[in-house]
Amino acid sequence: MSFDPRGPYNELPLLPPDKELETKEVLKKAITANKALAELKGAGDLVPNQAVLIQAIGLQEAKLSSEIENIVTTNDELYRAFASEGQKAEHHTKEVLRYNEALWFGYNWLKDKNYPLTTNLFEELFRIIKHSESGVRKIPGTTLANDKGEVIYTPPEGESLLRDKLGNLEKYIYADDFIDPLIKLAVIHYQFEAIHPFTDGNGRTGRILNILYLIEQGLLEIPILYLSRYIIENKTEYYMRLRSVTEDGDWVGLILYMLDAIEHTAIDTKKKILSIRDLVNRDIEIVREKLPKIYSKDLVELLYRQPYCKISILVKAGIAKRQTASIYLKELEDIGLLRAIKMGRDIYYINDDFLNLLTA
Repeated sequence: MSFDPRGPYNELPLLPPDKELETKEVLKKAITANKALAELKGAGDLVPNQAVLIQAIGLQEAKLSSEIENIVTTNDELYRAFASEGQKAEHHTKEVLRYNEALWFGYNWLKDKNYPLTTNLFEELFRIIKHSESGVRKIPGTTLANDKGEVIYTPPEGESLLRDKLGNLEKYIYADDFIDPLIKLAVIHYQFEAIHPFTDGNGRTGRILNILYLIEQGLLEIPILYLSRYIIENKTEYYMRLRSVTEDGDWVGLILYMLDAIEHTAIDTKKKILSIRDLVNRDIEIVREKLPKIYSKDLVELLYRQPYCKISILVKAGIAKRQTASIYLKELEDIGLLRAIKMGRDIYYINDDFLNLLTA
């Protein structure tokens, strides 16, 4: 049956694909992508306090992944909202923060609870992202359109059918088929997006699934590889590759795209991690030399969990009580490590070097 973008794609083939995936070109690319990913995994160990990496890099992913879905917030709004735990944030910024919350829910699902990647998890991620109590779609009418408003894809319909296809996806994730996990990642990513199980938030849920799969497979220890920036920079090709699988069965093109995304992102993220490590070490020495009375390694590392800091953050972290925390931040501003801005009643202390590195 030929594919009709205007009708529900209930005939979406089950996994595994009936095409050869591990071509010579794919296997060659998988080697370099795995090498880059292994080096990134090792780089994460170079930063003593990995919470520095997890929180800071994860928040940028939340912003970029949401941006793909035209949910846009500025870095200033995002980091101010995060420092204030979402209080008085704009609607779009709150949605970005919920993406970040969903990412950590998934990470804890794997690491703390040791649960597998299942439809139950996918639904929980969706509910957090969209602040909704619903789950897998029950009603028809979901379509995907291009910039001209033309329908380019209509996903499968019917809750029972969707759950069957998600069940098949679960089985594929854990199938003992000896296929390189990075190759499987591309297949899993396509299938989830093609099933399109929710009324909204499928792209963001699917991108969280990407990182969770890498962690579940032991290819990463902490969530530090995010493909959203690469997708934004190569957005036209991304959607073309997805459509090519649907319309022509071109799995190899999508797999090569995803492997390239993993390799480039791993290399760039490794560089960023090493630069963060160097900044942390630099500031440790500066504070130790210029402010020995207030110096502590925990204080400096706290400045690298997020680029916007407040007095309450130091208090909550147990660094100092409120009055002393205020003095600490003012002294850090005086030696040029932080820049203070006042927004309403709140004073934010910005780590500009860190902010510039994260957003470059």
